[in-house]
Amino acid sequence: MMLKLSLQLLQLLLLPHSAYSVLLGWVESPDYPSGYSPHASLNWSRCATKGHTLSIRLIHLDLEDSQDCENDAVKIYSNGNLISVLCGKREFEELQATVNPSLRSSPGGCLSLSFHSDYSNTKRHTGFRGFYTLQDFDECQDDPDNGCTQFCHNFIGGYRCSCRHSYHLDTDKHTCTVNCNEDLSGLNSGQISSPSWPSSYAENANCNYTLSVDVHLQLELHFSDDFDVEQSPDGQCIDGLRVETPSGTLGPFCGNTPPPSPLLTHSNEVQIHFTSDNFGTNKGFSLHFKTRDKICPVVVTPHSTVTPEQPEYHQGQTVTVTCDAGREASIQQNSQIVSQYVTTCQSTGIWTSNYICELVDCGFPDIPEDSILKVVGSNSQHTQYNDQIQFTCISKYYTLEGDDTYTCSARGVWESSGGNTEMPKCTEVCGMPEKEPQITARILGGKVANLGEIPWHLLVKYPSRGGASLINDRWAVTAAHVVENVPETTLHLYGGLVDGRAASSDTKFYDKDNVVDITSEKIIIHPGYARNVNDRTNFDNDIALIRFATRVNLGPNLLPICLPEGNEDLVENEQGTVSGFGVTDRGIHSAKLRYASIGVFSTKECQNTPLFSPNNPMIFTDNMFCAGADGRDSCEKDSGGPFVLPMLTGGSGPFRLGGIVSWGSPCRERRFKGYYTKVKNYVQWIKNTIDATEKSLKQ
Repeated sequence: MMLKLSLQLLQLLLLPHSAYSVLLGWVESPDYPSGYSPHASLNWSRCATKGHTLSIRLIHLDLEDSQDCENDAVKIYSNGNLISVLCGKREFEELQATVNPSLRSSPGGCLSLSFHSDYSNTKRHTGFRGFYTLQDFDECQDDPDNGCTQFCHNFIGGYRCSCRHSYHLDTDKHTCTVNCNEDLSGLNSGQISSPSWPSSYAENANCNYTLSVDVHLQLELHFSDDFDVEQSPDGQCIDGLRVETPSGTLGPFCGNTPPPSPLLTHSNEVQIHFTSDNFGTNKGFSLHFKTRDKICPVVVTPHSTVTPEQPEYHQGQTVTVTCDAGREASIQQNSQIVSQYVTTCQSTGIWTSNYICELVDCGFPDIPEDSILKVVGSNSQHTQYNDQIQFTCISKYYTLEGDDTYTCSARGVWESSGGNTEMPKCTEVCGMPEKEPQITARILGGKVANLGEIPWHLLVKYPSRGGASLINDRWAVTAAHVVENVPETTLHLYGGLVDGRAASSDTKFYDKDNVVDITSEKIIIHPGYARNVNDRTNFDNDIALIRFATRVNLGPNLLPICLPEGNEDLVENEQGTVSGFGVTDRGIHSAKLRYASIGVFSTKECQNTPLFSPNNPMIFTDNMFCAGADGRDSCEKDSGGPFVLPMLTGGSGPFRLGGIVSWGSPCRERRFKGYYTKVKNYVQWIKNTIDATEKSLKQ
């Protein structure tokens, strides 16, 4: 009786299914239908073959009911994803209507089932029973992405596509298209139209028409006014017509406006391509092609003009091509790129010379890597005509002289708005210390300078003690007698310090980290200085320049002093500041940098010079001045140091180098009067010497 009932149920369940449906087997809970025991379990899994699906049809379900089926449950998975959890008791009609339709795998997928029961039940439940079947999957009906553009035919395990009359399947075996490729080579005239013209053209068309005539002829295309190729509302071509020649592509053309007629191709070889998508009812196009003698294009090359200007050019005619402003032809003449050339029309419709007018490229400015002048952003990509670059200096201790913004000109050079083609320069900010001395004192045991108050003062420690003044980041000035017997590359100077001991190897000094050790590369003594001591009757031209081996990094503790400006001479009683590490009033070298404010003496007072030997006074010249004050003066080992105007205490910058400590009788034997090299007289020599030296080193 049970077998008969099962067969009747099977017949009922299989009636609505596909004509191809195979019963593969049963799946049921343990000990069905006698009832499952506590802690019972079952794991089951099957997979469908390609083009088929697997389904489970439950005909009986009687399990312990619980919230979320946490006690007894049967779980069904499709390709590992849970699709159903069942428990309790369900009638056959409910299973058939709401449960079974979802218990299906994807085409070629797998179904798995797991069953478990907990430790006890209040009553014995019979369990569940169902059968699984393998069924053909109808791609044509159930898969909207089957890819067939016209007809779809299902068969057991797969499907195939077919097309209407006059269409054929493309190589992808899904797309229906038309055979509209045609080689019309050798014909001097003829007609070409879209497929099915004048009816709506076919969808998924990919047409290619080949035209080829004698090399001395060109093809011209005459389109009919009845032109209708699908176009989007924003003007983009959905379907499109393109005309391809060896020199380029015309189109795509679409919409309701035909291409200009006649369309001159300037070529004896043309490919006409027409493509359409899988939707639309547009009419298409029709054209007549014929030949004519070749003429050369009116535009020889883009971004240029021609002289003389004519509607068309024939064989043998010559024109001058001039590139637009800011462009140049890629042709070399006498090692220069030119913006104009001459060309002649040939019988083949090609100009004898056809150069591209490219944008002028000024190139990235030639700035050394270690330069203090920098380009903002350092973008070397934007160097073509009308591009702009902006210059700046590496730090606030430099000032940009000249324009900061330059534009790439039509001449291929960087040019400022003022027409300047020379790059701007960065000059050192001079004579502007960030700290200012507070009170005045005498250098012989006088006021000790704080770090950064006299940032241009350099200590010459080896091979002999003295001073120097920083005048830019590569040069210093000192007295000639300080360096007259020193080999050029052995001189060591120290900057950024106020304690001379910090220039030693001892590490206990607080400002040692600020010390800048400077090595000389070149020493240039003024040619008018008497270097032979036996011939020396004066210290005239006691001045020398020192070039450093490397550029120093400027900062608050190391800044240059300005050179004098104009022709104004020193005025009697004019107050300035002298600084140095020389002998103090106690007769010893000062470890600390000291400074004092002193006044300029009159010429008459200066002519009363000290004696260097009995009856042998030193000669005073116009290249000198003397200065001092009651109890304040420069002293031994201050030689080469700066005398600065105006005086630092109470004065306002920029401060300028008025003098260089030069000579005088021993400090303790004279009445506070020292002699100084008058720097004003040597400004031009300093500038000329530095310029000539830098130029020679670059060569």
